Order: sequence, then C-alpha cells, then structure tokens
Amino acid sequence: MEPVRSLISLDIGGTLGNAQGPGLAAHLAAASPLGPKQARRIMRDVLHTAPEITDAVVDRVCRALSIEPSAFPRDLPVTPLVLFPGTVDALQELSREATVVTLSNVTCTEADPERLLKLLSPWVSGHFPSCRTGYAKPDRRAFWAVADSHQVSPSQIIHVGDDWECDIRGATDAGLRAVWVSHGRTVPDETSLVGHGVLVANDLADAVQHVRHLLARRLP
Repeated sequence: MEPVRSLISLDIGGTLGNAQGPGLAAHLAAASPLGPKQARRIMRDVLHTAPEITDAVVDRVCRALSIEPSAFPRDLPVTPLVLFPGTVDALQELSREATVVTLSNVTCTEADPERLLKLLSPWVSGHFPSCRTGYAKPDRRAFWAVADSHQVSPSQIIHVGDDWECDIRGATDAGLRAVWVSHGRTVPDETSLVGHGVLVANDLADAVQHVRHLLARRLP
C-alpha cells in the first residue's frame, strides 16, 4: 500500500447512521444487573474484540456481565445500518480531501462488511472493525492499527465520532486530531477543546468544514 499524506477515520454508529433496532451488545446490557456504562465497557474489551463467538467467549462475557450463558442471544438478526440524511454528500466531500476509512467497535456477528461496502463505496476505501483489529476504542491501539496500515503517523489522522470516551478521548490519547459529532449535546470536557484542539460539529455534514480546517493546518 502506498503511503498517504492524510487520513480521515470515521466512527459508524451514531456518526454515519444508526442500526435499525438493538444489537447484541444492547441485548446483553439489558440482561446484565450492571449499569449500562459498565456493561458496555466490559463488552468493548471482551466481546467487540473477538474474531468469532465461541463457547469460551460466551462464557467469559456472561461471567463478566453476571448473567447466565443461556441469556446470550445466539441467533440475533443483523440490524442494518441506516445512514443519516446528508451522510453520502458529506462522504463525497471528505473523500475529495483525504483517504477515508471507518473505525468502529462492532461484534463479529454485526460487522456486515458487504453491506457496508455497498453503502459507503466508493468514498470510503477501508474498514477497521474492532472484531478484526482486536482492539476496541478507546484503546489507543485501535487507532494505531489504522495508522500502521496506511503508513502514516497518528498526527496525520483526523478522527470523527460521536462517542466522547471512545472517539474523542481515545483518539486524542492516541495522538490523533479529532472532531466530535455532538448532535446538539453539551461538550463533556471543555479542557479537551483547548488542550487537544478538539472541534465540535453538530453532524457529519457540519464536520466537513472542521476537517478541512484541520487538514489545512501545518502538522507539528
């Protein structure tokens, strides 16, 4: 693969669109006596990084979530991703500026690469699901896997996402520049806006101008 000058990585769920209905992680979080935030953190480390759902993975996930293995949904249908209005136009604009890839936390049963390819081609040239890389955001190694694959430094990547902990804190900790898709929410940590130069966009269409601004700035 030839080196690229700059790279844009995009979160999927909540940034490009939403799945039609709850997925595996949502079902497990609802079944667990733990709080939703703690349950999701556990699943990021255990479930979303698994390349396949084996009995050992099911047992480990269920023990960590304090639920019975029988509560693990084995045959959930894949919930298709529905893109937000304006996403396709924004992807077209972004692809004119730099190479665009996706970086997502997703289980191996829900990655659905063929449908993703149809939805996002030709504007998105690569996909980095956690179940393939073995690392889930906010783990810095998830972002570094993208950088290594495209032979760029982390500082040459702009990550766009809607989850503050996974996308923004994870990206800035890994040395990337970041744009937070707020959907009208209040910024959780104002210090990151100054300390890490995080920019805030209402949606992906709004993020395009922020990405252009960051690309135009000289890298340190």
